[in-house]
Amino acid sequence: MISISEFLARVPKIELHLHLEGSIRPETALALSVKNGVELPPFKEVKDLYRYETLEEFLAIYTAVSDSVLSADDYRRITYEMLQSCAGSNARYVEFFFSPQVHFPNGVSFDTQMDGITAGMADAERDFGIVSRAAPGVNRELGPAAGEELLDMFLARGDEKLIGIGLDFNEAPFPPEPYGPLFARARKAGLNVTAHAGETGPADFVRRSIDSLGVRRIDHGYHVVDDEDLMKRCRDEGILFTVCPSTSAVTSPWHDLAAPDHAIRRMKDFGLKAMINSDDPPMFFTDLGGEYEKAAGPLGFSPADIRTSILTAIEGAWLDEETKKDWTASWAAEIDARIAELA
Repeated sequence: MISISEFLARVPKIELHLHLEGSIRPETALALSVKNGVELPPFKEVKDLYRYETLEEFLAIYTAVSDSVLSADDYRRITYEMLQSCAGSNARYVEFFFSPQVHFPNGVSFDTQMDGITAGMADAERDFGIVSRAAPGVNRELGPAAGEELLDMFLARGDEKLIGIGLDFNEAPFPPEPYGPLFARARKAGLNVTAHAGETGPADFVRRSIDSLGVRRIDHGYHVVDDEDLMKRCRDEGILFTVCPSTSAVTSPWHDLAAPDHAIRRMKDFGLKAMINSDDPPMFFTDLGGEYEKAAGPLGFSPADIRTSILTAIEGAWLDEETKKDWTASWAAEIDARIAELA
């Protein structure tokens, strides 16, 4: 027999909402800042670098730490360490975001970033057997013209490991509609699309992202619970929500994961397709395994709920249908075997 913690550790996992720059270990951020002569915000101990109370404070640190990443080898290192952590939580497939536009002011080209990122992906797959794919995040604060330039770079690169784009950074006052043409062009080029919505923005941003951007995947989406009609629509249309327990307790209004009205619990209980992710794990003192512990603990996910979340992740992943079919069958059997072992 095994404990619930052993069960959570052993089940296979997918990560669909993970930010490369948000996965930089504090010790690595310090080492890169020293190496590259970049000044970080003041702190007493390196772990205290990652202390914030709002999304805005978090994004300021996120940008400062990102400024320390300059060379292709820097990108290789942070990518490898991120995927090493995922593998330690028994993630077998990862789709992660990175923020190219954060680095352009520092003179770091898209190709330099991708050269390092793909090297780190290859090294991690060799060492840990973990498969990964990448998606540039469009910084909505910079406007659609900058996003179009980023998409041009993406398409010119033509890398098979680049499989989609996201829309991120601060939601208000940056609604999704101006990015409709960009996302339409991305979809026409065969790319997958997703968008951060409903984290700090209203439920209407979730609706408008679906309608104006053509996304079938919403990152966060917590404010959907404020609109029951929208919840019903998302449930009926099978919209996937990539929810992140630790960051929801900081960047959304739902700070208490154990509260009966926490958005993630309500989304799950309503029957929405919500799956567990880690977002920016070291910046919130967690990892993917820790997020599953929070789901099964304060958020009240049963082993059956965990199973549903994992299989939902396969369904929502940007994989070919044959792979999805194979993984759904084999992973379901593996998870069922672990459930049968629970004490």
